[in-house]
Amino acid sequence: MKFDITAIGIEHIYMTLIGYTIVFLALVALYLIFDNLPKVLLIINGLLEKKTEEPKQHAVSSKHNLSGAVNAAIATALHLYFDELHDEEITKLTINKVSRNYSPWSSKIYSVMQSHLQPQTNKVIKK
Repeated sequence: MKFDITAIGIEHIYMTLIGYTIVFLALVALYLIFDNLPKVLLIINGLLEKKTEEPKQHAVSSKHNLSGAVNAAIATALHLYFDELHDEEITKLTINKVSRNYSPWSSKIYSVMQSHLQPQTNKVIKK
């Protein structure tokens, strides 16, 4: 079967050009969207901050006056607690080849391969 260039008409060329143009314009639009997205988000974020801006009062009231030693003891206890949550395991990986051919992961390919390996027999079902 040879390729016949005379079978290509002007409508085929138009269709090809229209398809290429649509894809190219879609890629340019995506580029412009993703290129300008951070700028748009900054503008939107600035507008939202201006609307919700209220006078903030930084009143810090501390009921507990803890010394530096107490804070250090608490931080050390938390560090030791969170460090014990993650067990260190041996990172040795062993891969053994399994001799069985069937598994649920390869059942389709196994059945396809078996059907091609077995000779086809024509069985007639009699009633």
